[in-house]
Amino acid sequence: MCGIVAYIGRRQALPILIEGLKRLEYRGYDSAGAGTLSGPGLQVVKCIGRVAALEEAIERKGGLEGSVGIAHTRWATHGGVTDFNAHPHRDDAKQGHGIAIIHNGIIENYAALKTWLLEKGHVFESETDTEVLAHLIGELYEGDLEKAVQSALREVTGAYAIAAMCAKEPDVLVVARKGSPLMVGVGNGEYVVASDASAIVSHTTQAFTLADYTVARLTRESFRTTTVDNLPITAEVRELEIDLQEIELGGYDHFMLKEIHEQPRALRTSLKGRIDLRIGDVKLGGVGDIARQLARARRVVFVGQGTALHACMVGTYLMEELAKIPSDFDFASEFRYRNPIVEEGTVVVAVSQSGETADTLAALQEAKSRGATALGIVNVVGSSISRETDAGVYLRVGPEIGVASTKAFTGQVMVAAMLATFIGRRRFLSPDMVGHLLREMEAIPEKIERVLALNDHIRTATAKYIERENWLFLGRGVNYPVALEGALKLKEISYIHAEGMPAAEMKHGPIALIDSGMPVVFVATKNSQYEKVLSNIAEVRSRGGHVIAVATEGDEHIRTVAEDVFYVPDVTEMLQPLVTVVPLQLLAYHAAVMRGKDVDKPRNLAKSVTVE
Repeated sequence: MCGIVAYIGRRQALPILIEGLKRLEYRGYDSAGAGTLSGPGLQVVKCIGRVAALEEAIERKGGLEGSVGIAHTRWATHGGVTDFNAHPHRDDAKQGHGIAIIHNGIIENYAALKTWLLEKGHVFESETDTEVLAHLIGELYEGDLEKAVQSALREVTGAYAIAAMCAKEPDVLVVARKGSPLMVGVGNGEYVVASDASAIVSHTTQAFTLADYTVARLTRESFRTTTVDNLPITAEVRELEIDLQEIELGGYDHFMLKEIHEQPRALRTSLKGRIDLRIGDVKLGGVGDIARQLARARRVVFVGQGTALHACMVGTYLMEELAKIPSDFDFASEFRYRNPIVEEGTVVVAVSQSGETADTLAALQEAKSRGATALGIVNVVGSSISRETDAGVYLRVGPEIGVASTKAFTGQVMVAAMLATFIGRRRFLSPDMVGHLLREMEAIPEKIERVLALNDHIRTATAKYIERENWLFLGRGVNYPVALEGALKLKEISYIHAEGMPAAEMKHGPIALIDSGMPVVFVATKNSQYEKVLSNIAEVRSRGGHVIAVATEGDEHIRTVAEDVFYVPDVTEMLQPLVTVVPLQLLAYHAAVMRGKDVDKPRNLAKSVTVE
């Protein structure tokens, strides 16, 4: 992994490839490369570093000519960060056919395949599993690249999204997918292939997504799609649900800041058409067909990773409070490996921004195999998780470019709240009770706008603590996941060590960390556990810690016990995470900027983790 771009058409490929790679930079990567086919044959340039470094390397080589090409940004999995390990990879330099491929995913049986290829005399230049696949395609090549790719993929176990070209077939591009996202943009006499619609939308708004085990053969005139067993299948070309303006900075310094400020609009879009105050109900078309089944659910399990996991945690509070169904959350990466108990009436909800998170997809498939009803809460239409579920709800918050998730988190929480209300209405909630909740939801975007007005105050407060290398984030009840999310944001983009935990847990060990001046962030809003949080604040202050509080507007007492206060509007307790998380997003953003970090592309991170 992480980003794939490929092109075949009548234009020069290189400008399109480079533009596409730049669109995909947000996904995170450590090296980049590109290759084209032209008169001289196959040409490849690759290097560690950013796409800008690749551009310079290509210029030093005298450019890359040709109207067929592939390009890639790599996030290292097999082998270190080196020029040799960067993509594209070629088949055997001495006895090959001029085949080059780019690949996202992991070939799990690469070691056995490599041993077999070594025995046949192949010589490898890299440590990657991708080069093994390139050599395997070359070994099986008999004049037809499409058939060679199909044959090779029948021998492969693991996940892949690949694009391949061959000097002996200069007018053909072959792409395939299993487990990792890949789509083909359909233009006029050209095709743009990418792992993300953002690399396609400036060239065409028509595209089809490859299903698992699908191979597509592209020429300038036409395309055909088959299975890896060469059975013809029909691809559904559809309109891309993305606007080019949505993936532009639009005057902001960073995508993360833009997306923090987009949250009010994004949540209004997510709510639009889904809440009916007139009858006191929620309308979720994606789960309407199984409404009775959900109302009879005996247990709900939310699964996710990273920020999505924190949304899952909030979801359990919402589901138990509003629908009165016993609920749990689990790391998707752990769920499938611990023999999970899935009884009759179990609903498993997979939460993912991209809808391609490998661990979450695997957990969902495991749950389905055990008889669970599978729901999805995802942002990307047509993604793998959305296709695997029995039903689901899209976030509708627009594309999220910054690696550190912001508007997707609030979107996930809002959708979880709507889902819990939808089920609760069909169990015991009256129209009046639902109407009150819906009015609260409808007011959230305006209340977030009031929080965003604190931006300068939050930046000034953050500056006082920017040299501190250890932070604690504490909350109770439904705001405990917010503390975890605040700590994660600070870690992700500023590289400051931060830990989130339940406030009451602090005195059971972590309180030993607190020393003079240590920043401790409390989510201390007026709710059922407010007095308990005040006691936890006192414990921190008595040990010299500096308290930063997220508090409810009008709470003057909090000023007497906290060095800094970020006020948020009063919100009903179950929906408080939607506003309490926003000051922590801004805190993390300003900390990263002040420390000179690459906010949108933090080191070692990928936007969509498509390998386990």
